[in-house]
Amino acid sequence: MDRPPPLEILYRDDYLAVINKPPGLLVHRSEIDRYETLNAMTLLRDQLRRRVYPVHRLDKPVAGVLVFALDPQTARIVTECFKERKTHKTYHAIVRGHTPEKITIDYALKEEMDPMTDRLRDPLKPAQSAITLLKTLAKSSLPHPVGRYPTARYSLVELTPITGRKHQIRRHLKHIFHPILGDTTHGDGQHNRFFRETLGIRQLLLLASSLTLPHPASGDPVTLNAPISSDFGNALTQLNWPTGMMEKAKSPHSELKDAPQELLLVP
Repeated sequence: MDRPPPLEILYRDDYLAVINKPPGLLVHRSEIDRYETLNAMTLLRDQLRRRVYPVHRLDKPVAGVLVFALDPQTARIVTECFKERKTHKTYHAIVRGHTPEKITIDYALKEEMDPMTDRLRDPLKPAQSAITLLKTLAKSSLPHPVGRYPTARYSLVELTPITGRKHQIRRHLKHIFHPILGDTTHGDGQHNRFFRETLGIRQLLLLASSLTLPHPASGDPVTLNAPISSDFGNALTQLNWPTGMMEKAKSPHSELKDAPQELLLVP
């Protein structure tokens, strides 16, 4: 088997190593994909020649900022930061349809159970609160009929998850009828096929663009930005959107200062 290329390291010091996770790579070994031999934790361990500790997760098809601690104590500190919502995450996605300018998606989610890894969990567990902020950066239409419509309409959106539920962003965008392109679980099969066959784009168009967190030693905020992945950049070009419109970083807790004006509440 060919050796995979080295992971792109966005930041490293004595406490943290942050990579730009490529799409299609697991964070660590999982029963969900038991035959997959490659994962970010093992690759980074071998690359740095030391143990590393994942402190949060990204879905396998999602590219972008992924943080590892370099010792168990740091791992505990940073994991607590994520649990206590002391981090600020920014995602970008390309979705079907023209989205509102700004919305708050406040829609509780029942936990998605995996038959392999969640056998002991309670299937009757009530839905948990889940909130995602959405801001539209650009809209576009292509003169191609997809499904029953004469044109194909798309939006570039910036997303801030306030909570951290499993597949939250992908499920929230499906809920408001603007699924992410390339999402084979929660997306639109006709538009996914159009992107694959006409535009040559197969990747899930969801990017973990930016993450701000308190440094585990100093407490000072550290902001980490991921470059645009190749398929995401290709999609921006095909839709005539300049890459510069994707704001790279916001200040921590900026969702409190720049709250969306429209609220979507679901009973």
